[in-house]
Amino acid sequence: MSIELINIRKSFGNAEILKGVSAQFGAGKVNCVIGASGSGKSVLMKCMVGIHKPDAGKILYDNLDFVPLTADEKKPTRRQIGMLFQGSALFDSMTVEENVAFPIKMFENTQSPAETLARVNHALERVGLAGSNHKFAGELSGGMMKRVGIARAIILNPKYLYCDEPNSGLDPLTAQKIDELIQEITVEYNTTTIVNTHDMNSVMEIGDYILFLHKGEKCWEGNKKDILTTDNEILNNFVFSTVFLKDFKQKQL
Repeated sequence: MSIELINIRKSFGNAEILKGVSAQFGAGKVNCVIGASGSGKSVLMKCMVGIHKPDAGKILYDNLDFVPLTADEKKPTRRQIGMLFQGSALFDSMTVEENVAFPIKMFENTQSPAETLARVNHALERVGLAGSNHKFAGELSGGMMKRVGIARAIILNPKYLYCDEPNSGLDPLTAQKIDELIQEITVEYNTTTIVNTHDMNSVMEIGDYILFLHKGEKCWEGNKKDILTTDNEILNNFVFSTVFLKDFKQKQL
């Protein structure tokens, strides 16, 4: 259940956004993609889920090249993908229960109402929101909305889980709880999890594998321990950009 990128290139007009990115994301691991704004993180994720088609390169889902497939041929793989959007992307007019059940109705119309409810309840219980079925998005805190988004992302038991800035807009304590939940689910279901993030606290806490993009290229890869000892100047300037973080790194050495 791994994902491998081989020489991914993507341009929009004359602007080359991805310049031959290669990486391998393992199952049961939280794989973090980091980089400054404009580094290509979002475009890379959109290529991986099929929103954009790369100009060149391969995206291998368990050795199946996703890039050249037709829309119909991509459906079985997309069925195995869960997505947590940056703003949670809940439907305001739907209850929590209806939001979480949405992927089932999209992909599995054969489910009975009772079977659907049982799966929704299980997902909500897993993210710590048991009994929240009939609340609406407007009644939820930011952290609760993220948890509903995670419940919806895992409702189909995906092999692959994409999280786009999962801690955006959250206070530090809630962000930590979301990190812990993502890590727990990744290990529990042996999911290949990809996290686009600018939150270095998350990277240092749960980054089993870290891909650092700089101006559309892979500038560095490693894990959360490697970051503390790397001599990559560009990475150090990005990760340890404040006096506090530079002092933190020195204390760890």
